[in-house]
Amino acid sequence: MFKAEFKNSNVYISGIAEMNLAQTLDCGQAFRWEEQNGVWLGVAFGKYLEIEIKDSVIILYNTTEEDFNNIWCDYFDFERDYGKIITEISSNEILKKASEFGKGIRVLNQEPWETLCSFIISQNNNIKRIKGIIARLCENFGEDMGGFYTFPTAQKIASLTLEDLSVLRSGFRAKYILDAAKKVANGEILLETLKDLPIDEARAELMKIKGVGPKVADCALLFSHRHISAFPKDVWIKRAMEVLFGGELPKEAEKYAGIVQQYIFFYARETKLEI
Repeated sequence: MFKAEFKNSNVYISGIAEMNLAQTLDCGQAFRWEEQNGVWLGVAFGKYLEIEIKDSVIILYNTTEEDFNNIWCDYFDFERDYGKIITEISSNEILKKASEFGKGIRVLNQEPWETLCSFIISQNNNIKRIKGIIARLCENFGEDMGGFYTFPTAQKIASLTLEDLSVLRSGFRAKYILDAAKKVANGEILLETLKDLPIDEARAELMKIKGVGPKVADCALLFSHRHISAFPKDVWIKRAMEVLFGGELPKEAEKYAGIVQQYIFFYARETKLEI
């Protein structure tokens, strides 16, 4: 169990061994974090945060106890015991190796609309370009909070036109962003209900949006709706699964599939697995 100490407008977290900020914040699940001299700067839920790890202590700078309890504790998934998960899956030798490489990865619990929109943008794209499009989206249509911008609401985007969105330089994705915003804004897609639906139903709801296929839907469900069994699959991860497991996820990993997917991806990338 972790311990949180609140002092001088900072939060000091001890008792969490399974956290690496680079592995967590720069692994392709969130796109608004940047590292400067070991400190990670980012925006989530309309709040700016600076975070680093020093001597095994996680430090959240210039935040309140209220924001930690209401936002950051859940955002960083601090209450989930990743050590227990790693122990459970380590009966499989390959999963043991994979989790040793990626044991610092935590699955973030992000704001649902931002996550959906971000993964629509991520299609056939690279991290640098995704971050650039999202930055332009926030700077042009988000709220200026004095030094940072909020992520624009679905209602705000729904009020725009494709011509308005041309400033993003997002290509074919603009029409999908607009369709998603309209369906969320008019209540056709109720994002707040998806975490309580069976995963197949939740996935089907998201796939009502133009341009949202199973992979984008599963990314949204995993990274913002607590569907930890969601397993986003692109060509790369499918090949890694074939090489490592013959295409089928080991049974002991099924209920933690989304977390395991992150370990597998990181392991395959770091070991330059030939796929």
